[in-house]
Parts: sequence; structure tokens; C-alpha cells
Amino acid sequence: MSELHYDSLETRPALLRSSEEFAVLPKIVAHAMTAPGWAKHLAGIDAHAVNSRAALARLPVLRKSDLVALQSAMPPFGGFNVTPPAKARRLLMSPGPIFEPEGHGADFAGVARAMFAAGFREGQIVLNCFSYHLTPGAWMFEAAAEKLGCPVIPGGTGNTEQQVEAIARLKPDGYTGTPDFLKILLDTAQRTGKDASSLKRGLVSGAALPPSLRQELASRGVEVLQCYAIAETGVIAYETPAQDGMVVNETLIVEIVRPGTGDPVADGEVGEVVGTSFNPDYPMIRLATGDLSAVMPGASPCGRTNMRIRGWMGRADQTTKVKGMFVRPEQIAELARQHPELGRVRLAVGRAGEQDTMTLHAECGQPAEGLPAAIGATLQSVTKLKGEVRLVPPGTLPNDGKVIADERSYS
Repeated sequence: MSELHYDSLETRPALLRSSEEFAVLPKIVAHAMTAPGWAKHLAGIDAHAVNSRAALARLPVLRKSDLVALQSAMPPFGGFNVTPPAKARRLLMSPGPIFEPEGHGADFAGVARAMFAAGFREGQIVLNCFSYHLTPGAWMFEAAAEKLGCPVIPGGTGNTEQQVEAIARLKPDGYTGTPDFLKILLDTAQRTGKDASSLKRGLVSGAALPPSLRQELASRGVEVLQCYAIAETGVIAYETPAQDGMVVNETLIVEIVRPGTGDPVADGEVGEVVGTSFNPDYPMIRLATGDLSAVMPGASPCGRTNMRIRGWMGRADQTTKVKGMFVRPEQIAELARQHPELGRVRLAVGRAGEQDTMTLHAECGQPAEGLPAAIGATLQSVTKLKGEVRLVPPGTLPNDGKVIADERSYS
């Protein structure tokens, strides 16, 4: 570790990072395929050929939204765990319910790098206010603190006045948890006259950090950065002191794909975050998170050279019900595949005359005669519903990752 960076991986030239990642990825894929769930999901794949971004992009995505059903069919982890439950360190559960095994590796979720970027250093005491009840969040951050050499106060959630007493007596340097709970703790300390001035830094996740809240926390002496993490892959990306986007973690490969597909989009386009992790106990190969983001141009001013993303920008699963039938992003993606002359497409769902309506807005530079009718026929074929088609000039539709916009109001 240096004063500025956790390790030399963070400052690797981009070509070296890519070369090293795709040298090891075939082994990760082959290792994953020893588990029955991955063997079935990746059937027919030559693991040793997955040695480039293009090759990775040809693999099927595994949707996080499908894990509940897959785990019910093959309990407890859908067969995606290489390490058996009896040899895991902890068996955890997230809302859904989705179950996750914790392996034995140090900093198993790759959180230490994000904590280091937020200013946590050896010997600093950490108040960890993620939930310790079944869910993995608290254990992810505790493992990272242990890796950094930071003692942990296992605060968990709730028990606010008791936690404020612990802050006053034990004087933690830093906080991990949701940003809104940190504000509650500071408010409670102020109301009860307890000293919380030892808190100087925080790494938050699991809830929005609007600029107004970040500024308020800073005005009260706590500099806060945030990270984007999920249970299956750990920390995907994290803020640095530059506060200019989120730097992708060195523990996984991130792709941004068109919602409803596994097709990567151009840098800058909003799409769904897909992660491939290097976790030997519970590897994830092209896990579609259901979250939207976009790649930012250039490298971070902080000196870290990995890809940057814009952070969480909404949900990719925009499935909605129209006239009693579900319409899914995958269907709109299929329509776009059948009409490659189109740019961005967006299905607007509305109401008229007490009936649901669908209007497909599609970008097209030089539409051929009869194209709207052909697109309308495709729309009806893939959704089993009729809709209007409106062609618009390229660049007209917003770059927000939405392929289905539910514009209905029932008020």
C-alpha cells in the first residue's frame, strides 16, 4: 500500500490490466463450471476460449432476478457455488430471498480497496452499521476492516442511543453503513449531548447519497464517500477522493449491456451493469445486476486507471403489464435486433379512453417506405399487443437506459 493507492493493481496501464484479467478468466470460467449450476448455464462453452472481452460478451448472462427461482429448484445456491455449504464460512440471506455463501478468503467481497480510498487506515476504529442479521453487508465490511487492520464496533442497525453511547466512549474514527443512518446517529448525539466528534470519515452504501446529505455530513465533520456493491459480487465500483464517478473494483470485470440483452453498448450509453467476478468460492460469470449505469471517458484524476462508471442510475428491469400481459425489455430488444436500421428504441406505455396504449419511439436516419408498418407488425409479434410506431431522428431519445417507460397515471 502507498499513501494514495491500495496496491499497484489500481494504477496498472489499461492494456496490462486487460491482458492479466483475460489470462486468468479462462481458469475462472473452467473452475465455475465444476459447479452444476454453471455447468448447465454454460453448457457447450469452451472455457479456455473466454480470453477477451468479445469472447466474454458471447456468453449468456445470468440474471440476478432469476436467482430466486434457480435457488428454489436447486437449493440452496442454485448450484452456482463451487465451495459446498458445509465448507463455507457463513451462510447468508438477502431479501428475495436470495442465499449467498461466504468463503474463507480475506476480504472476500473486495471492500478493503473502497475503504482505503475513503481514508480508512490501519489502527482506526470502525463503527459498522450494516445489518448483521442474516444479510451479508455487515460481514463484507467487517472482513475488509480486518484486512486493513481496523478494529470494528459491530453496531448493526437500530439501538440508536446505545450506539451513540458507544461512539462517545469508544471514539471510532470512521463509519460504514447507510448514509441516512449516519445522519440519525449524529442527530441523536447532538440531541442527547453525546460527543460524536471522533467520526471523521465514512464509506456508505445501500441507499442514495444526495449532494445535500453529503454536504451536511461534511459540515458536521464527517467526509463521506460511497460504493456500489451487491451480495453476489461484492463491491463493483467505489468513489475516490476525486469524487468523479466510481472506479471499477479490481476483483471483477464490468460490462454495460443493453437492457434485456447481453449485448455491450458503446461507452457513454446507459445500460445494465453486468459483472464477472474472480471469487473462487462463489464465482459469477456475466451476472446481470438489474442496475443501470454508464462508462465514463478517461481515467480518474486520483490516479486509478480502471474503468469508471457513473454509479447507480436506476433499474434495468422495466417489465410492465399492458392490458393484462407483461411486456419485457427482452421483447423490445428482440424487435431492435430484427430491425438493425434503428438506433435507440423506447416503448411508452400510456392510457387513453380508459385503455392501455403502447407507442414505440424509434430512432432512424433514413427510414425506408413501409418501415413503420413493418416495425408495428414486429411489435405485435413479439408482445402479442398492438402499438403505434413513431420514427424520430437519431439522437432524439434520451440516453437514460430506458427501453420501456410507463407513463400511466391513475390519480
